[in-house]
Amino acid sequence: MANADCIVIQGSNMAECHPVGFQWVSEAKARGAKIIHVDPRFTRTSAVADKHVPIRAGSDIALLGALINYVLTHDLWFHDYVVSYTNAATIINEDFEDTEDLGGIFSGYDVEKGAYDLSSWAYDDEDDDAGDGTDKHEQGDEEREEAGGDKFGSGGAPTGASEPRCDETLQDPRTVFQILKRHFSRYTPEKVEEVCGISAADFEYLARAVTENSGRERTTCFAYAVGWTHHTLGAQFIRTAAILQLLLGNVGRPGGGVMALRGHASIQGSTDIPTLFNLLPGYLPMPSVESDSLTEYLGTIGSKTQKGYWADADAYTVNLLKAWWGDAARDDNDWAYHYMPRINGPHGTYQTLMAMLEDKVDGYFLLGQNPAVGSSNGRMQRTAMSHLKWLVVRDLNMIESATWWKDGPEIESGELKTEDIQTEVFFMPAATHVEKSGSFTQTQRLVQWRHQAVSPPGDAQSELDFFYDLGRRLRTRLAESTDPRDRPLLDLTWDYPLTEEGEPDPESVLAEINGRFETGPDAGKPLSSYTQMKADGSTSGGCWIYTGIYADGVNHAADRVPGREQDEIASKWAWAWPANRRILYNRASADPQGKPWSERKKLVWWDEESGRWTGKDVPDFPVDKDPGARPDPELGGAASLHGDDPFIMQADGKGWLYAPKGLVDGPMPTHYEPQESPVANALYSQQQNPARVMFPRKDNLSAPSAGAPGSEVYPYVFTTYRLTEHHTAGGMSRWLPYLSELQPEAFCEISPELAEQQGLEPFGWATIISPRSAIEVKVLVTDRMTPLRVGGQTVHQIGLPYHWAVGKDAVVSGDAANDLLGITLDPNVQIQNFKTGSCDIRPGRRPRGAERIALIEEYQERAGLTVRTGNERITDPQRELNEDPKRPHGEGQSAGRSTARGAGTAVREREEDE
Repeated sequence: MANADCIVIQGSNMAECHPVGFQWVSEAKARGAKIIHVDPRFTRTSAVADKHVPIRAGSDIALLGALINYVLTHDLWFHDYVVSYTNAATIINEDFEDTEDLGGIFSGYDVEKGAYDLSSWAYDDEDDDAGDGTDKHEQGDEEREEAGGDKFGSGGAPTGASEPRCDETLQDPRTVFQILKRHFSRYTPEKVEEVCGISAADFEYLARAVTENSGRERTTCFAYAVGWTHHTLGAQFIRTAAILQLLLGNVGRPGGGVMALRGHASIQGSTDIPTLFNLLPGYLPMPSVESDSLTEYLGTIGSKTQKGYWADADAYTVNLLKAWWGDAARDDNDWAYHYMPRINGPHGTYQTLMAMLEDKVDGYFLLGQNPAVGSSNGRMQRTAMSHLKWLVVRDLNMIESATWWKDGPEIESGELKTEDIQTEVFFMPAATHVEKSGSFTQTQRLVQWRHQAVSPPGDAQSELDFFYDLGRRLRTRLAESTDPRDRPLLDLTWDYPLTEEGEPDPESVLAEINGRFETGPDAGKPLSSYTQMKADGSTSGGCWIYTGIYADGVNHAADRVPGREQDEIASKWAWAWPANRRILYNRASADPQGKPWSERKKLVWWDEESGRWTGKDVPDFPVDKDPGARPDPELGGAASLHGDDPFIMQADGKGWLYAPKGLVDGPMPTHYEPQESPVANALYSQQQNPARVMFPRKDNLSAPSAGAPGSEVYPYVFTTYRLTEHHTAGGMSRWLPYLSELQPEAFCEISPELAEQQGLEPFGWATIISPRSAIEVKVLVTDRMTPLRVGGQTVHQIGLPYHWAVGKDAVVSGDAANDLLGITLDPNVQIQNFKTGSCDIRPGRRPRGAERIALIEEYQERAGLTVRTGNERITDPQRELNEDPKRPHGEGQSAGRSTARGAGTAVREREEDE
């Protein structure tokens, strides 16, 4: 980021939430970079930016899409970069129909499933004959179907064609470039003003800043955090920024890219070596129940004939299985693939919550999270835990998820009674980050080693010690078992050396993650590169992208050469995955001939004399592949990459302006309104994301959208955020007097206009009511919250920090903001919508006990809420009247019966079942 000429921070309050990383924004600014903050609130980030652009929460695609349209219509895209390095020239299947044709949805939508069949989004192949009597379209469709949603983790989705048809003149109407132009043509500055509340002047400022600081000589960086991810369209927000950056040539180059600002501790590490239900280490997808064998599983990731390094997924998977099961993983037993758990759909935290409410979950471990406070719909979270037989909470303090059964809001209201709750709660004290050694992985993919400063007090344990000890105890209990289902646990490699304190040595775990040679003359030695991994059992490694972090037996996460003794890449400070490479896809920093686009942004280049790629960073490309190489595509893998295919993890070697696979709600981003919105969709007749994940229940009601009866009952928008002084749900800050003193009370931020309209007094009390709950907070009246003129109406937004909760153990307490939130998820990553909700606000404290429930229900009754409200998938009532599914449609018109018939039928049937 320090090398950027312009930085757009959108979906993040970086100065407050990532203050250490914000150092690099400050350095960029000191070098002359322009800093722009796009955010609903004026924050500390805004205060040091050159420009703050207020935006309506949840409308980011409309703004980013208009920037894309601006770049295309003003011919400001980086021609040589786009034609050579992206899929702009690729021709798309003739069956594909865009939102422009179908009134806001894409072809392939199945109303009954609430999901898309992605086959029509495919690339158009050169030759439909796959060579074995099958049709390539059909073959590719099968690959693509198996690679979607919760079944797909890698990001290098198979395209079904090694060499798709292309038109490098970009004139064919079915090229990605022309489809992109048509798709974003309606995203204009006027629409930005109507949808986002951003003036034409502010849009022009932003557009000029981004485009004038992109190209051969200059680069722009986008940075985001949960302000983008916590939406029903979160993945598509990020995709829109990626499309813009590809068009401007800002990917793979110093000061470019789309920076995901990861949070505390090791959020990046917990997705690399995951705590996610649908991923294995190194972004391998979790096997599904349909994959009975390792061969079938590998077929869902890709094929050996596709381009790029995902063709070697067999090696990454076999090495993982060998690392976990050692000698028990053999060629003759499919490398113990049958030991792997397999999923039958999404099993994220919210699906588990629903299962808890249905008494389908006996026990639950909570580690590093506090769902009673920090997850959506706190009332549902606490109620669900009362259905458990046992609950284990590991934390530093006695958080609300450990005490809800005696002091939660539902105890006060009488909805739950302590004496009736059968859940047995076990609290296990956890060591803090200074009381254990191990690694953090941060925003830049930099793995850094922390050294233990002090021993944990009392019975407090590190996660490593806790799980090692738990595994040892379970294995001891099952030692005599002959039940085949116990073999995966008994056969685990569980032989880590112990420290003097009797805990597993964390460096031994890092060495296992790195990998080693299992046979041959180097048996026992660490691997130095993931390219050394083989699928024959001769090597093992717990996470292929981390291979090299323990090369030569050295813990490179602990490398600490000061920056003043290195160049700007600082390759000897910690270690970045993969291969200690600091900028991904850096082959794109040089032109197709291998020469840097400019001396100013020079990073890696082709050295003619040595016949190798070289430069400041580790080249992210086969190091000896000539820029002019055009190998036989049948070779597959890295060997089939062209010399100008910089995106080596993609199945076609290109950056995707259009995603033929990998996203389940559209190959291109499309603006939809949030689940709850006081504004009608000004771009399409389809109001919300038709593929969003919904949970229509009486305890998870939604407010009506704009124009629907009852929408006036919840007229305002609230959005949640965090403060520097507190830490997430408060477990590390509300127990500390010094931090609690800085921010002692829950509060809301509102504009002077809203305060006057609702009779709210500065520093007085306010009650905020959503369809799910009612909370009380102190009032902070501030110009930082700007009323926005949107679609002919004034939209007021209310800012709510989410760090407080009701309980008796913390130094400070207060109502939990997340109690207001409903549960609706992004269909790609199953993440909840934290950032938008509808509410009312009125002066005074909320009622106590059962009277609070009565207030919530009174609002629900006035709004006419049912489980159907807001949960119709197709929102155009005329859509199902057309008979011909192939009939062309204009804006606001409807798709055919086959794609949208019975829009609300499935939802209504579920409601009747309930």
